[in-house]
Amino acid sequence: MESPPPPPESDLFVGTLSGTSVDGIDVALVRFGARPELIADHSLAFPVKLKAELLALGQPGDNEIDRLGRADAALGRLFARAVNELLAKAGVAPRDVRAVGSHGQTIRHRPGFDPAFTLQIGDPNVIATETGIPVVADFRRKDMALGGQGAPLVPAFHEAVFRTKENDRVVVNIGGIANLTALPAAPTAPVLGFDTGPGNTLLDAWARRVLGTPMDRDGAFAASGLVVPELLRGMLAEPYFAQPAPKSTGPEQFSTAWLETRLAGLAEPPSDADVQATLVGLTARSIADAIKAQPRGAAPEVFVCGGGARNPVLMRALRGELPGSEVATTDALGVGGDWVEAMAFAWLARQRVLGLPGNCPRVTGASRAAVLGAVFLPE
Repeated sequence: MESPPPPPESDLFVGTLSGTSVDGIDVALVRFGARPELIADHSLAFPVKLKAELLALGQPGDNEIDRLGRADAALGRLFARAVNELLAKAGVAPRDVRAVGSHGQTIRHRPGFDPAFTLQIGDPNVIATETGIPVVADFRRKDMALGGQGAPLVPAFHEAVFRTKENDRVVVNIGGIANLTALPAAPTAPVLGFDTGPGNTLLDAWARRVLGTPMDRDGAFAASGLVVPELLRGMLAEPYFAQPAPKSTGPEQFSTAWLETRLAGLAEPPSDADVQATLVGLTARSIADAIKAQPRGAAPEVFVCGGGARNPVLMRALRGELPGSEVATTDALGVGGDWVEAMAFAWLARQRVLGLPGNCPRVTGASRAAVLGAVFLPE
């Protein structure tokens, strides 16, 4: 692995992310000082064919190696395009950016396998050569090599940006998979975090199937249905929800096949809208149950980020499950909920360049804190 270049004076970093929802690439330009500052942001949608291929590669299938190789290169080019468009939008030259932190697209995450593994694609060599900027990528595998889950990685960033001595807080990221970070007010209390289960992944998959749309925009379809108690009970009986942390999961586990198995066990098939409403209930209940199970109980402040924060029906359901907590988005803390994760990977790139740890062992289960990521130079 090549050593990172000596850092120039600029403290600008770019973070890139395409999450398990597979709805596009988010890119954030961040300046690090006393507090991370979002300078510019940009989103780039996936071409229809590439999105379909990424979704297919997320599940076991045929001829995966050739298909994965092509997708890896194509996605690297798309990440590079997103970064270049962001910098042009911000009027920032590539030479003024210290590094790009690229999470890549998760194709498979198997922390429970023996041996465990995780796989993200989006060739960082392509990103480096097409942007002219050093790229930090492959963040998860060092943590897994140390016995960790490799996920979630954002709690360390949440701690750096959102922790306060005033109140206990929980930060919930609702992407394809939902994860939480518990931030106690007591300085000596440990930060905790884990994947709670499905966020948008089943909601989006069901919308694609029955509506032919990428998502249930604003939760309108779910709002037209009713929660099916028997279906919700059956889904909540999934052993993952009762599994102690550290734990992480992905769309491989909470797939349409998983949902179909639960639907097949019902005495009567529910309407499509009722299934969508029940999936909202599943996401809200599993997040709320995880928050209530924290050692200090439900925190008085819960801040939500990620795509799920823009779903008013889901947010209303989450507030209903947490009547004793203030539930808001991270926008209330001055950090736009759409950009928290992209900013987190800019922060992780900075940690790598500075030789500082990027994981939180209490969260991932790794044997120690470690510097995460490999550096890919443009030369």
